[in-house]
Amino acid sequence: MPPVIQDVLGDSVHELPGADHDYDPLMELIGDAHIVLLGEGSHGTREFYRERAGITKRLILEKGFHAVAVEADWPDAYRVHRYVRGRSTDATALEALGDFRRFPTWMWRNTEVLEFIQWLRTYNDGQPDPAKAGFYGLDLYSLHASIHAVIGYLEKTDQAAAERARFRYACFDHFQEDSQRYGYTAAFGLSPGCEDEVMAQLMDLRRHTEDYLRRDGFVAEDEFFYADQNARLVANAEHYYRSMFQSRVSSWNLRDGHMADTLAALLTHLARHIQQPKIVVWEHNSHLGDARATQMRDRGELNVGQLVRERYGRDAVLVGFTTYEGAVTAASEWDGPTECKRVRPALTGSYEALLHAVSVPNFLLTWEDAHVRTLLNERRLERAIGVIYLPETERMSHYFYACLPAQFDAVLHFDQTHAVRPLDGNRTWVDEEAPETFPTGI
Repeated sequence: MPPVIQDVLGDSVHELPGADHDYDPLMELIGDAHIVLLGEGSHGTREFYRERAGITKRLILEKGFHAVAVEADWPDAYRVHRYVRGRSTDATALEALGDFRRFPTWMWRNTEVLEFIQWLRTYNDGQPDPAKAGFYGLDLYSLHASIHAVIGYLEKTDQAAAERARFRYACFDHFQEDSQRYGYTAAFGLSPGCEDEVMAQLMDLRRHTEDYLRRDGFVAEDEFFYADQNARLVANAEHYYRSMFQSRVSSWNLRDGHMADTLAALLTHLARHIQQPKIVVWEHNSHLGDARATQMRDRGELNVGQLVRERYGRDAVLVGFTTYEGAVTAASEWDGPTECKRVRPALTGSYEALLHAVSVPNFLLTWEDAHVRTLLNERRLERAIGVIYLPETERMSHYFYACLPAQFDAVLHFDQTHAVRPLDGNRTWVDEEAPETFPTGI
């Protein structure tokens, strides 16, 4: 990197030395914002999970944040929510993570998440309801788990309504909980769709809102909110799985629209008992960086970051996470084995290569300085590694164009990173830090 660029970056580079990074500059940047979006450049990098957890702890302790909302299925995350608030039968954080069984399990069943969930439970044990911090999922893949959750809620509150729900949701029964099979047959007219049934069920549940809330105060409200969001998820997931076979843009926009709407619903729910609730969101950079500043906009795609900025303006802070090289937990194909894979050095001309050239191992980069913003405003390549990593097709599979200062409010760069460690033993995952002769010792 030319020396002039280093000179211009100057005080905008906030070095993060040692194990316990100093995030005071980030806390200052966040200020009084009520929504903080913390991204990740991959779904399997240890540093991304660890540092998001550390920042979130400070947001809870120092700025009174009330909830963590993550890129995970609503019912799976709600089991964790009940645990951290002391309302479940799970004895440990590991048990509470037990519903994360769908690929990719390592996204939430990993050592960094486990430690954070344990910390959150300990913190909450010293707090009164409803001041305890919650844990929520924003995603919509859990069509069938959410169906079971709606029926389970109604079985405890209204047997007649539970029977009506079973009858409506039976529309999905002959697909044997294969959501993609349902989407394919419904999209191409090979079988009747279930759109009318899922919408009728959602409306039925909401017509009885007041009846269901006349029970046990905050806990009853929280449980109804859980059921209501599951019913809404079923309706949106039904639409999503049909759209998968019609338009990639349509399905992406439906998914991110659902996540942004769930975040808005969560803010409204918390506001019933908390004045101006605050939420921190954990998702991939591709969801949390403003889509209008990326190649996504050219394809007609929007995302959570864009929708949050449009709705909440400067009350939301978007933070991206990047790395230059290292290792990542990922698969080579969907539903494939969990692997620990080497991450190639970032491509020349990319933002990651630019940040690598700063020659500081870990740092926070901000751009309040107009000169820095101008320098970084050039559209460059940016890397995105999801649950699948294909280094042999690196450029085509994992890079897109973006304008970093418009995409995020700040970026955290960790030059050399490591793979997140899955909780579930798997012979296909071998720690990249193990000696080359592991496990034979030969």
